[in-house]
Amino acid sequence: MDATEIKAFREAVNAKSAAIKSMTTDFTQYKHMDFLSKDVETSGKMAFKEPNTLLWEYKKPYNYSIVFKNGKISINDEGKKSQMDASGSKIFAKINKLIVGSVSGNLFDDKEFTISYFTNANFNFARLIPKDAALKKYIKEIELSFSKKEATVEQVRLLESDADYTKIVFKNKVLNAKVDDAAFRN
Repeated sequence: MDATEIKAFREAVNAKSAAIKSMTTDFTQYKHMDFLSKDVETSGKMAFKEPNTLLWEYKKPYNYSIVFKNGKISINDEGKKSQMDASGSKIFAKINKLIVGSVSGNLFDDKEFTISYFTNANFNFARLIPKDAALKKYIKEIELSFSKKEATVEQVRLLESDADYTKIVFKNKVLNAKVDDAAFRN
């Protein structure tokens, strides 16, 4: 993208992100590991509610959910529950911000990332490379694919190493519908 296209794209995404108070969506996640012949596929539901409450709930092939809420991370792994306080951890705070930003599309922080922009017939793309060395240990690069029509994230690709990545594809997205607080209990 040229500078004019980047400016228009960022403005559209920032306006859309600012208007998102809640979101629910189904997702399919593909975990690609270089040593496996086939990607590991999981699927489930995601719910987001302002300001920073997020649920990732895997339904297939196993039941696993993780909730980010009020500086805490709650995990339910097939009925085995655990909780941790993430408010004092800089890396968990960055990961939480990264996850929420990936879902809402609000990640255009030039202080945190080196960002490049691309486009094709159907999507606009933002490629983000973390500047923080601690975050770079976990994620080398993030690629967000945005619908040109809605200016919302349709796909997230997290590159963990040169050969391993996680791709998350969102579908059946519902914006700004009521999401009950009970959805974020783990």
